[in-house]
Amino acid sequence: MQRITNNIKWVMLISGLLTCTLFYAAIAPQAALRSTFGDSLDGALAEIIVRNWGALITLVGAMQIYGAFKSASRSLILVVASVSKLTFITLVLTYGRAYLGQQAGVAIMIDAIALLLFLIYLIDKTRSVQ
Repeated sequence: MQRITNNIKWVMLISGLLTCTLFYAAIAPQAALRSTFGDSLDGALAEIIVRNWGALITLVGAMQIYGAFKSASRSLILVVASVSKLTFITLVLTYGRAYLGQQAGVAIMIDAIALLLFLIYLIDKTRSVQ
């Protein structure tokens, strides 16, 4: 656990950079959906929702990058990022198992690893405060 705590800056930086790649969905929503899920949605509402999804995920990635360099903000940022990643994982495993063979499956694995590392860090930090 100490190794993760000592290297959380790099974990957050790498995870943040990978997470920020979803900015692609804000720019090219249909292409991002096809790339991630192998499928697309049609209509103006889909354009709004997918662009917003891409922007919000990018913001979580940017927060992780910020937190990598600002240790005072790390715990809050890691909680927000953990909830975001856990929500995505849960939604895909609950409603989108058919997409696991697509890039979404890779995203799930990467998010699960990041989530595990974030939780280990948060638990370690909580123990050290007590």
